Amino acid sequence: MTSRVASIEVFTERVTTAAEPVSIGTTRRWAMLIVSTLAQAASAVMANGMPFLIPALHEHDGLSLTEAGVIVAAPTVGVMLTLVPWGWLADHRGERLTLLAGLSTTALFAGLAIGHSNLVIFTLLLGLGGAGAASVNSASGRVVVGWFPPARRGLAMGIRQMAQPAGVGIAAITVPVVAVKAGAHAAMWVPAGAAAVAAVLVALVVADPPRPQRKVGSAPNPYRGDRYLARIHLVSVLLVVPQFVVWTFALVWLVQDRHWAPAQAGVLVAVAQVFAALGRIGAGQLSDVVRSRMRPLQWVAIAAGATMMLLGVAAGMGSVLAVPLIVVATVLTVADNGLAFTAVAERAGPFWSGRALGLQNTAQFLTASLVPPLGGLAVTRLGFSWTFALAALLPAVAIALVPVRGEHVLE
Repeated sequence: MTSRVASIEVFTERVTTAAEPVSIGTTRRWAMLIVSTLAQAASAVMANGMPFLIPALHEHDGLSLTEAGVIVAAPTVGVMLTLVPWGWLADHRGERLTLLAGLSTTALFAGLAIGHSNLVIFTLLLGLGGAGAASVNSASGRVVVGWFPPARRGLAMGIRQMAQPAGVGIAAITVPVVAVKAGAHAAMWVPAGAAAVAAVLVALVVADPPRPQRKVGSAPNPYRGDRYLARIHLVSVLLVVPQFVVWTFALVWLVQDRHWAPAQAGVLVAVAQVFAALGRIGAGQLSDVVRSRMRPLQWVAIAAGATMMLLGVAAGMGSVLAVPLIVVATVLTVADNGLAFTAVAERAGPFWSGRALGLQNTAQFLTASLVPPLGGLAVTRLGFSWTFALAALLPAVAIALVPVRGEHVLE
């Protein structure tokens, strides 16, 4: 009983010390949220937007879907390998420095990729650009958690999390068009420019959020004796598969199976990403209203699994419903990220959240990096419809793993 009371006290300290920002102007707080969101969007262009190179690599460079999938997965691998080190840097040296270092790295290597036609070097540079983009995942999330109180944190993090689909949307309407007209290498101007602009804005606006004085024994390892964080990581891994199946193959499916023009398909994907961004805001606001991150997370898992299964059936039948269903799937398969991200940061506290968020995203990106090549193989062997339907199985498993009962009531 004593140990349980102690653990609750430790949890309370973690949340309150991370949750009570010093008094700053509302305008400044929201300005930092906006810039953090823009930084995350720029990161997403690099880390998640490269699958839009697949049509150009496949049709113009003569690569198979599996080969093209390996190349565009390189940024995801780079992100995966560096998330925890970037999280450590944010924990120990602050968020602003981490953001500036990472975004500058992304701009540098994405810019270098423009001039290299050798596919091996090109793939390596994509991976290094992704490694720089990884800095934003933990650092920008810590900025939001540090400057916003719990009652507004779900909404604020939902706004910040809308950056990922927004970044993918930006990539969707720019990368394939530039790649078709000027080649896949020229399309790297998009992530290079986005990262450079974001770095300048961070330098002008973002300040490190306050953190309490660290005391001996005040920041124990949040993973010891508590499976809550581990279960959130596992749920997020399962839910990231349908998300990346949709992100990677929606445009290719529209072009190859539905015979849409790349520009037309890119517009639809971008519009879907706008709705997905709004969906993340709605999910975050809902979690504030119901004072729970885990119950909405479970609801999202149910809806995402059902939608992916319906999408697989509709695509297999050639139904006109398949196109609107892929828009719905785009919205639902990303709605979980902000909820899980906020819950991890709240539970881990100010001295562990960088590494905990790094582990959260490492697990996600490790899984996501396998989706383009394995998904390309599945599409080649089974077709798009079966690939979509198989992706529905993982949210079904995730439903029972969401740690609803282990969640502390939000005040």
